[in-house]
Amino acid sequence: MELRHLRYFVAVAEEENVTRAALRLHVSQPPLSRQIRNLEDELGVALFDHDANAVRLTEAGRVFLTEARVILQRTEKAVQMARDVAGGKRGEIQVGYAPSLTVELLPRALRYFRKSNPGVRVQLHDLSTQEMLRELRDGKLHAALLVQVPPKARAGLVFEELQHLAVCVALHPAHPLARARKVGLEQVAKEPLIAFTLADYPEYQAWIAGMFAPLNRLPQIVEEHDSMTSLIAAIESGRGVAVIAQPLNGLGSSRLKIRPLQPAPPPLGVGIAYHKKFRPAATNDFIDAVRRAKAG
Repeated sequence: MELRHLRYFVAVAEEENVTRAALRLHVSQPPLSRQIRNLEDELGVALFDHDANAVRLTEAGRVFLTEARVILQRTEKAVQMARDVAGGKRGEIQVGYAPSLTVELLPRALRYFRKSNPGVRVQLHDLSTQEMLRELRDGKLHAALLVQVPPKARAGLVFEELQHLAVCVALHPAHPLARARKVGLEQVAKEPLIAFTLADYPEYQAWIAGMFAPLNRLPQIVEEHDSMTSLIAAIESGRGVAVIAQPLNGLGSSRLKIRPLQPAPPPLGVGIAYHKKFRPAATNDFIDAVRRAKAG
C-alpha cells in the first residue's frame, strides 16, 4: 500500500463517483478504478458498493476513510515540518557563549532572531573557549560567541570578529588601586592575579602573559577559576585582582570596581565562530541576527 492509494481512495469516497474523482486527481478513470480494486484486494475487504450512477462506502470503507484522512493529514504535517526545518523556520540550534563577553551583544541577537525565526529554539550553553571550539568541530554546537583565538586553534571553523572590548582591571572597592581613575599596568603586575583556568582558557593566560611581557615579568597568578561567577566571587573576597574585558561592567557585582588600564592594552576581539561547511539554515539566520545586533 502506498500513499497514493490512500489519496485515490479518499477522493473517490468524497466524490462518490470515479469519474469526478479522476478529474479531481488529474488521472484517467481506468487506472483509478484499477488502483481502488488493488487496494481492496490488498485489504481483503470491499470498501465501496457500486451502482450505475455512484459508489457508496461500505461500513468497512467508512472506518477506513476516517483513518486514511488522519494518515494523509499527518503525512502532510510531517512534510511541512521537514521543509520548515530545512528552511530554518522550525527546530532547535545549539549556541555556545561566554557570558562576560556577550552580555550586551547576545540579548540583542536573540531578539532579532526570534522575530525572524519564531519557530526555532536557541539552546544556550555557557562553556569555556576550548569546550566551544571542540563542540563546534564535533557538531554539538552550531555557533559560538567567543574571544578571538589564534588561527591554528580555530582550524576548520569560520570566525567573524564583531567587536573590540577595552581591557580593564577588576578590584575590590577597598583595594588601594580602586581609588585611582586609571591603573598602571606596572601596578597590576605587582598584584596577586585571579585568572581563568589554563586547561579551559589557555588563550586567556597567553593573553595575560603577552600583556605583561614588555615589563619583563610574569604575572603572579595565585588562583584559577573555571567560571566568571567564581572569578567575581574571588575578587569580591579581596583575594586578588583580575584583568578582564569591558562587558564585565554589565555582569559584575556592585561590590567590584572596574578601572581602565594605563597605558591601554590592545582591545580584545570578540566574535562568532561556526563550521565552514556543516550548519543548518537556522544557523545562518542566527549569524545574520548577530551581525544585526553588532550594527544596532
